Amino acid sequence: MDLNQITHHKKNILVVDDTPDNLRLLSAMLTAQGFEVRKALNGKMALTACQMVLPDVILLDINMPGMDGYQVCQQLKADDRTCEIPVIFISALDDVVDKAKAFDVGGVDYIAKPFHGAEVVLRIENQINLRLLQVKLQEKNFLLQQALDNLKAAQVQQIQNEKMVALGQLVAGIAHEINNPISFIYGNLQYAGQYVQDLVSIIEVYQQEYLQPTPKIQQISQDIDLNFVIKDLQNLIAAMYRGSNRIREIVLALQNFSRHDESQMKRVNIHEGIDNTLVMLQHRLKETANRPAIVVVKNYGKLPLVNCYASELNQVFMHLLNNAIDALEKGVGNGEWGDGEMGRLADEKRIITPQLTVNSQHGLNAALPLTALPIPQIRIYTQMTNSNMVKIAIADNGPGIQDSLRSRLFDPFFTTKPVGKGSGLGLSISYQIIVQKHRGQITCNSSFGQGAEFAIEIPVEQSEC
Repeated sequence: MDLNQITHHKKNILVVDDTPDNLRLLSAMLTAQGFEVRKALNGKMALTACQMVLPDVILLDINMPGMDGYQVCQQLKADDRTCEIPVIFISALDDVVDKAKAFDVGGVDYIAKPFHGAEVVLRIENQINLRLLQVKLQEKNFLLQQALDNLKAAQVQQIQNEKMVALGQLVAGIAHEINNPISFIYGNLQYAGQYVQDLVSIIEVYQQEYLQPTPKIQQISQDIDLNFVIKDLQNLIAAMYRGSNRIREIVLALQNFSRHDESQMKRVNIHEGIDNTLVMLQHRLKETANRPAIVVVKNYGKLPLVNCYASELNQVFMHLLNNAIDALEKGVGNGEWGDGEMGRLADEKRIITPQLTVNSQHGLNAALPLTALPIPQIRIYTQMTNSNMVKIAIADNGPGIQDSLRSRLFDPFFTTKPVGKGSGLGLSISYQIIVQKHRGQITCNSSFGQGAEFAIEIPVEQSEC
């Protein structure tokens, strides 16, 4: 009950007694003291009266036909709307057992008949004052809880901001340091290739002009296998081109992932953000001593460019994919990963390596059944919803999440991982990014032993916060 409502309105007292004389006496006495009094002759009428208007205090007789006072009180306490109303029992029964039962069913006080008017008024006023104090305490507790929640949210946001700044600076520094030498190597490979080709051409001309080289030249040619070197040198140059180009792609993925220079909302390709995040996590997808390599299955729908904070959205992808990998480290359900049919599945489903993916045009349910696979798998699914929202789902076929834990997944500092393995901030930060910054929603669907799926939905268009 609202404190202002209790303080400023005329106190409402419900008197319940099957004796009309008692009702008239109590009503006259309380009305004279400034109370607003309503009367009920039995338990059913009392319950109905409470549903119509909540009283501040109930005076309840015990011995009544049909439904006694104990039963009435039990029903009042079982209802969320009436459970906080103070109930004062009034009865001619003055036995200790009767009083104990009255308190046991939820009564706050007990007045034995015959009663004195002054005593009844004082006991009623005492319960009203106690209720006022309870409401004040509840309001203070609510404000304190609200302040604590705001503090936790501010702490999480501060940690997120610091992480993003640190990550952006780290990636920018690494990208800069790698870019300089790799650009030097990549740029000079073209000249090196040309120089090698020129040297090979001169050697070929010498071979044509001097058909009978000296014994020393012949010996050196045999020792180094000149013909093989000439052929393999071209392959080496091509391999170096591919390697340096791969390093440039990784550096670009690092820059796109952090988007250090993009703090404002802008239109981005969601699939590029997911792919860049996967590049960052490729080292975690590889085979380990405890499990086979993780297969990534991508079911990408046709999405427009989405107006969002790209860097922070990439952070969400990183948290969700890292959590999926962590889950897969535990095995499938309660068992271990198998590897006997991995090759067969690779042939049938065109899964070549963990980094390559299966692409389906038939939606999430058309992908490989996660729980049936003997290999660890992450499935990423995207689509446009009917409400002009973009949905991104990331699922794994790991051990799943217990029902008792799912409601707390997005709480700050809550984690299911062992001490030292997680801070409990990843999902909380993801929740803030999706719900508060992008006006979307993030949900978890999981059954213990059946894997887990985290689904994100954000609007395609939204005003900048």
